[in-house]
Amino acid sequence: MQSETHTVIVGGSLAGLLMGRVLANHCDRVTIIERDAYPDQPTPRKGVPHSRFPHTLMLKGQQILEALFPGLKAELISAGAIELDSLNDLAFLTPAGWAARSSSNLMLLSCSRDLLDWCIRRRVAQLPNVQFLTQTTVAGLLTDADHTKITGVLLDQNEAMNELYADLIVDASGKASHTPNWLRTLGYEAPSEIEVNAFVGYVARIYQHPLEWSVDWQMMFMPAAPPQQHRGGAIFPIEGDRWIISLAGGDRDYPPTDEAGFIAFARTLPSSTIADAIERSTPLTPIYAYYGNENRLRQYDRLSHLPAHLIVVGHAACSLNPTYGQAMTVAALEATIVDRFFQQYPVEALDTQTPHLQKQLAKAHQEAWSAATGMDYRYESVPGKSISAVTQFVNWYWEQLMTVVVEDATACRTFLEVLHLLKPSIALFHPSILIQVLVHLFKQYGQLLRVHSESKLSAH
Repeated sequence: MQSETHTVIVGGSLAGLLMGRVLANHCDRVTIIERDAYPDQPTPRKGVPHSRFPHTLMLKGQQILEALFPGLKAELISAGAIELDSLNDLAFLTPAGWAARSSSNLMLLSCSRDLLDWCIRRRVAQLPNVQFLTQTTVAGLLTDADHTKITGVLLDQNEAMNELYADLIVDASGKASHTPNWLRTLGYEAPSEIEVNAFVGYVARIYQHPLEWSVDWQMMFMPAAPPQQHRGGAIFPIEGDRWIISLAGGDRDYPPTDEAGFIAFARTLPSSTIADAIERSTPLTPIYAYYGNENRLRQYDRLSHLPAHLIVVGHAACSLNPTYGQAMTVAALEATIVDRFFQQYPVEALDTQTPHLQKQLAKAHQEAWSAATGMDYRYESVPGKSISAVTQFVNWYWEQLMTVVVEDATACRTFLEVLHLLKPSIALFHPSILIQVLVHLFKQYGQLLRVHSESKLSAH
């Protein structure tokens, strides 16, 4: 008789919940361990301090979540989430000006992170073979006598230590993950780490938006454009006719959290719209700050002796500067990779296939990591940065592309499809876009020639 298969997931935030959803298809029992007590309503909790800030579920991630949780979109809209046309209802201020807008079918959902987590958590809790252990801390990993595989976790439950055994252990505990230290303690190799830190800080506040203020957008995004401009801001609509208004600054130029400093910082942005929105809206919360937004990659996929039956996902493996809104979609991509793996292999195959699965998981964040770090390398304060020729070219091309996005709604659509991981980045080099970039460059070159000629004539 085949024994029962059991998975333990360390961390009950979004990455852990999505892992619980897919692994419930392949294991007899799934236990999700969370150190927090979950709230009964969609409200902030200690373990997700960044939930008070704008979150974007990219269109690719939205598609995956709807496949995993049929009807989730309708449930979120019923709870107050806002559906908007990402090409028509988003006011996006590039360094070259406001991006072109037109109607599209690229429909985006905007809501608080708290509402999204709450809806997904309720869905996962309804699965008959999923159990939650809350207010429980994982204190370490358990291994077999030969140290060939991880066999479970050591639990700290009200200062009582207990052992919990499983066939698969998933670390989804976030960027504060202790797995590197746990591996060292057991005599395993810890992963190498890469950090790219642009010293970006965020502040945010929730407002009741002004009902009598007529605007032609539902969401606004003014990203920083380093090295010249390292300040940015955003307005995201959320349930309850509210806005999350956030300000950000890189190169240690952190936005203030006092009333006067908050609005003064907003007034320095390239457009006054966010500052005007702050002054017209009714604040509902204090101003919250969030720092520690570095990109950090733990290279578990490159370990020469990764212990079997342990995988690391989400921010525990790859944390990204949240400016670019990729993390939730990366977690969704990881869930699909795990689902496909166990459609092909039984749990017992992890004896030999764990490194293969971890390498597949690394592919989920590969493009997001390259994009986020490439953009952050533009900040001047990144320690020890060594920018490759490829990254320099990509950043240069990105700057040229912004002029095309301002003028051409079709190019802007492709840009959004790449941004939302619906298309690979190579789509931005399609001839129809590349030709416009070249035309812009020729115009710039012609202007430089004219200025040079006029200066020579005036000199004579």
